[in-house]
Formats: sequence, structure tokens, C-alpha cells
Amino acid sequence: ASLGFRGEALASIASVSRTQIVSRAQSAKHAWLIHSNGSEVSVLEPSALDAGTVIEVNDLYFNTPARRKFLKREATEFGHCEEAYTRVAISRPSVAFTLEHNGRIISRYAASEPSKRFKEVLGAEFAAETIVVDDEAAGLRFWGVAAKPTFNRSRRDTQYVYINGRFVRDKLVSHAIRQAYQDVLHHDRHPAYVLFLELDPNLVDVNVHPAKTEVRFRDGQAIHRFIFHALNKVLATPTGDSNAVTAGQAQHNPFVLASASQPHPKYQSKINLSANQIPGSYQKLYGDTNPAANTFSGQLNFAQADAPVDSAQILTANPLDQECPLGFALGQVHGIYVLAQNVQGLVIVDMHAAHERIMYEQLKNALDDKVVPMQPLLIPVSFNADRVEVATVNEELSSGSQTLNQLGFDIAVLSPTTLAVRAVPTLLQKADAVALVRDVLRELSEYGASRVLTDQRNTLLGTMACHAAVRANRSLTILEMNALLRDMEATERSGQCNHGRPTWFQVSMNDLDKMFMRGK
Repeated sequence: ASLGFRGEALASIASVSRTQIVSRAQSAKHAWLIHSNGSEVSVLEPSALDAGTVIEVNDLYFNTPARRKFLKREATEFGHCEEAYTRVAISRPSVAFTLEHNGRIISRYAASEPSKRFKEVLGAEFAAETIVVDDEAAGLRFWGVAAKPTFNRSRRDTQYVYINGRFVRDKLVSHAIRQAYQDVLHHDRHPAYVLFLELDPNLVDVNVHPAKTEVRFRDGQAIHRFIFHALNKVLATPTGDSNAVTAGQAQHNPFVLASASQPHPKYQSKINLSANQIPGSYQKLYGDTNPAANTFSGQLNFAQADAPVDSAQILTANPLDQECPLGFALGQVHGIYVLAQNVQGLVIVDMHAAHERIMYEQLKNALDDKVVPMQPLLIPVSFNADRVEVATVNEELSSGSQTLNQLGFDIAVLSPTTLAVRAVPTLLQKADAVALVRDVLRELSEYGASRVLTDQRNTLLGTMACHAAVRANRSLTILEMNALLRDMEATERSGQCNHGRPTWFQVSMNDLDKMFMRGK
């Protein structure tokens, strides 16, 4: 398809360059050639060519010096050409492409499947960190690959969106994609993706912009919702389920390791996880964990640990590994990180970031269900408040607004300078009630009740979750650490906290062996 490239455009190009066109129809006996030298056009003459068309454009603006002087340096202009070439190569994987510059072949892509073309053009690192997107509804199809939040960029240089095969830079589509990433990406970072939207051509106007990079949809809101939900659904899948085995990992799927001789996976931020935990599974690895049976609840069975262990036996996959892929806790590092062992090697968890994501998702789900459980305090907590805080509570009470109640709070005004916290959300009952209420009232005062529950909702819930999350330097028992790991496996987007920071990393046995030069 020409995607709207009209004949007058080719004539305009030919008028300011030396152009040659050779073309042959499938049924023609031979090809025909025509060339132009600016405004001078030759007569048609026979030529040799297989079926198809070849267009050569040389000496652009040779006859219009005024325009030629506005061209940038050769490297800059070639960069623009290469970017245009890349966009087309991505959108047409079934077509072979070759890029030459000054007689040297820069890149060559054979006709292939989309996934292979994406890898060739954008690199193996990008391909290994992508999630497959493919959703259909009401005559719309949205498909392609989107990078995991941990593979983010400082610039928007790896963002390709195509509508019916045409590359576009559409604000509505970009906003929907950005909104889907907002809970898992730091605000100053940008996602990477190659995404295609297919729909009835009558539902989109591509003639809004001369370059056809902007479009107008007949029902923009429906398109926005469809794109957002399709991508959000993939990104929200509990850690790892959305990308159990990528193309780059298929040959060494971590859950089918048969022996220690097989290669271990590289560093990962996500692996295939399941929310289920088998009772007694921890005891199978480390013995009895009943606090009453040990002088220290987190004490490990060192006599058992000292026994010789076959490394191949450790790496062999078993049902336990698949049911608890984040493994089981070994201990803490400086009260900040949890170390766990799984079938691949070592898992390192930022316990505050992980717990913050868990609390954040629980608060979102509770508010979506319009039921944020409230925990009345046995003894209300009173504190000195400034006039803005008191005025905010008074306004809430006098207006009949249920914002504070919807968020799980019961706050009373005792005096012009004193407030009392009588109830807090059950999920946050261990948080500092005064600090939590102050932050909530500040958000209410700044944005108002309606915005706090709409466009500022996630920001507020993120603040609340941060108050409830376990703090650094807190000592956890082994059972508490394992409870955290199981909650992570069951929580959407648990690979990142709500600020976009990673919550955990995987260090493979292979990488550990390299660090200690084992096998050399």
C-alpha cells in the first residue's frame, strides 16, 4: 500500500532533483525507464527489471540553491533518512530492506516475522525485555510489543506507533500508553514500545497533517479506553506471568532446568510467578519454623545445611519451585534488603519498595470497590493542627462530603487548633496516624475533594501506601520475609514500586559462579 503517497508528491521531488524511475508490471514483457533532470523529463525507453519499481533520487535541490543551503550537515540529514527507513522497516517485516550510504551497506533486513524484525532493528536487549500485547474488541486490534517498565529510556527514541500500518505521532494514543505506564514508571523516564492499531479506515482521518503523522479518530474516547485497557492489562499481570518465556529465554526456560550443565538465565527483573503457596513448603527446605520449637524464630538448621548437596539436585526443577518462584527467605541485609533463594539462584528484594507496591494495590482495589475498611482507634489520637488543616476538615464535615470516610478516615474537630483521629483505614492501622492524616489533608486542601478521588487519586494512595510500608532498618522474621515474597507473587505490578523503582532483582547461579571464578 502507498499509504497515500500520491503522484504529485513524486513529481514535486523530481522537479528539484535528478530522478530515475524503472518500473515493470507483472504481466509486462519488459520494464520502462524515465529520468528527469529538474524540470527536464526524458522520453520513456525500454529497460531491464524484474516485476516492481525502483526510484532513485540524486542531487536534491541541485537547481534551487536557496533551498539547498538550509539542509543540515550530511550526518544530520542521513540520520533523518535512517530514522524514516527504520520506521518503514519495522512496519513491514514481510519486506526485505537494505540501507546504503556512500556506497557502503549500513543495514540489511531479510523478510521475516515481526518479532525477529523488532529484534534486528531495535536490538536483542530490547527484544529480551518486551511483553507481547495483542487485544481485540469491537473491530479494533491493538498488538505489538511493549518494554517492561524496568527497560525505560531517558528519551522518547524507542517509541513506534502505527495506525493501519502508518507511523504516527498521535497525542491521544501517546497519552493512553503513558497512562497505562504511570503506575510503574518514574515520572522522568519514558517507555519503549512498537505498537500497531488496526481499525476500519472510515473511523480515522489521516489527512489532518501534511506529513500524515497526526490523525483524528471518529470516537477518540473509545480508542483511548481500548488502548489503555489493553496495555494496562498486560502491565498489571502479577510479576512475570505476562512474559513467562520470551523468545530470547525459550531455549533455557528457568523452570525446565534438567541439569547443572544447562545455562542459567541472565539478570532478570521478572520471572514466571504464581500466587499459590503450598502449606509446609518452607519446612521442606529448612525444617520446622515454629517459633516455639527454636530459640530464635529465624534460626536455620545449620546441621542440615552442612550436609553435602549435589549442585545438579539444587538446580533441578520441582513443583515447589514453580509454586513459589521467588523462593524462600535466607535473611536481611542492613534491614533494607531481603535475600531469598530460588531455583535460579539469589533473589534480592527491596522490602520497603515491595511492601509499598503491595499496600498501594490493596488500597486501589479497596477504593475501586468503594469499601475501604475503617479501623476505629481505641483511644483517639489528638494533635495540634494549623488553621488550614482544621478548615479542610470543617469544610468536609459541613459540605456533607464523604471523601474522608471513603478513604477510611474519621476525623473530628476538637478546637480551632486541635483535631482528633478517631479511625484510620484498616490497611494502614500500623502507620503513624498523625503524619498520615496531615498528608491526606494537605492533598485535600491543595486539590479539593473531587480531584483527590479522580485524577489525583493514585498520587494520594501512593502517599498513604508509603506511610504503611515497612521501613528500613526493621528486623523481619523469616516467616515475615516469606509472607512478603508470597504477597509479591500475588500482586499486580509488583516488579516496581509506585514510583517506578524496581522492587527486586534476580542474580543467577551462573553470574555468582563468574563473580567467584568458579570452574576456571
